[in-house]
Amino acid sequence: MTTKRAAKQEGTIADVFTTLSPGTEVAALPARFAQLKKDVLADMGATHASIVQAWKQVLTALEERTKEIVSLGGQVIPRVSFTDVERGLSKAQTDDIKKSGVVVVTGAVPKEEALQWKALVKEYIAANPVKGFPANDIQVYELYNTKPQIAARTHPAILRTQQELLQLWHDPSNKHVSFSTPISYFDRLRIRTPGDRSFTVGPHIDGGSVERWEDPAFRRIFRRILAGGAGWRSHDPFDVSWRIDAKQDLYNAPGQCSVFRCWQGWTSLSTTGVGEGTLRVLPMLSLATAYIMLRPFFRPGPTGGEWELDLENSSFPGSVPGKGQELNEETHPHLRLGETMTSIPDIQPGDQVYWHCDTVHSVEQLHGGQNDSSVFYIPAVPLSVKNASYIRDQRANFVHGLPAPDFPGGSGESTFTGRATAQDITTSQGRRALGFEPFVSRGGKNNELIDAANRVLFG
Repeated sequence: MTTKRAAKQEGTIADVFTTLSPGTEVAALPARFAQLKKDVLADMGATHASIVQAWKQVLTALEERTKEIVSLGGQVIPRVSFTDVERGLSKAQTDDIKKSGVVVVTGAVPKEEALQWKALVKEYIAANPVKGFPANDIQVYELYNTKPQIAARTHPAILRTQQELLQLWHDPSNKHVSFSTPISYFDRLRIRTPGDRSFTVGPHIDGGSVERWEDPAFRRIFRRILAGGAGWRSHDPFDVSWRIDAKQDLYNAPGQCSVFRCWQGWTSLSTTGVGEGTLRVLPMLSLATAYIMLRPFFRPGPTGGEWELDLENSSFPGSVPGKGQELNEETHPHLRLGETMTSIPDIQPGDQVYWHCDTVHSVEQLHGGQNDSSVFYIPAVPLSVKNASYIRDQRANFVHGLPAPDFPGGSGESTFTGRATAQDITTSQGRRALGFEPFVSRGGKNNELIDAANRVLFG
């Protein structure tokens, strides 16, 4: 059985970002995008007055929250232990996580186990003709099918962490998604060496750029924001409605995520501190989202004063079709990104970091530490019928040693020695997460979903 989706072109992580392609000229968007602005507002029932009111309210709220983030620094990022996860997170913890859109989970995987994964990956790299970015000194590897990655993706403590975080989400219909059933979405790995300046990813959001406005289902996720007035205050980033049908990849770009992915994430394979090539996040989820969604509808006033409504220009700042949504201090000045992008504080091997799929994030420009800064990218993805169809195709690619379907194609690891096989998945929970064993229906509201997902995977 082979994958049911067309393979993407060969490539690397650089294909996803304009910031990893130095000197890239960003072309102006076609004139149809000016009409799109009018269409979006009409679709959402917004008036000129209501959208201006929303914009002014959001700018006022940003003044306060940006100051708060700058003063708190790394303390603004919620940190919980795996013991907290097993016990069940408290309301105070979940409120902090929901407000910031990010969380560090410590102590799930024993340090020695995580270091052993890294040692085995390095052996695999040494034994095979690997590719990655940049080609002459790889920091991010086009590797998806190594034995340590499979061990990490199916690790009981990692799956338990994901289960807890997924249940911060909710599905008003009670039938589209099983948040208690994490599945495995294959992604790359990074081993960033001291002194590296090449893997410099600026502030961005993954999962499409102009699609947020252009796709009718995608923009409905943000309907309360785009309707104007005070609606932005009631935007719920954890409501699954409309996300299931949203098309995040209208341009079939390599590296654009086509599944419903609640939390992006990584599991650390190293001891890493601030300034050592780590992740940075903008820890304000709903408020930043409101600003980003309203930003294309406004421009600076002619004398540098108050911003004004702009429905005639095709500009969607930081949005390039086929790339992620990028941001900087010029395109999104009110976010004060130079001060508010916050580095993840001290991380040990085996610690996990998760950030909401709408959270702005970046990577530190310089790895100024003494040791490698290494992670497996492992997001938290729930079971849905759409996601089941993806893991069906991912399963086929894995069996043949090919890259996962959303990622740059080519022969991948098909000829590599020592790559993982289905025999390396040692638990039933792990086999289910990768689509090798049917999901179990435990009665209750998700019966139909479980049955439908099993039909997709096993006929």
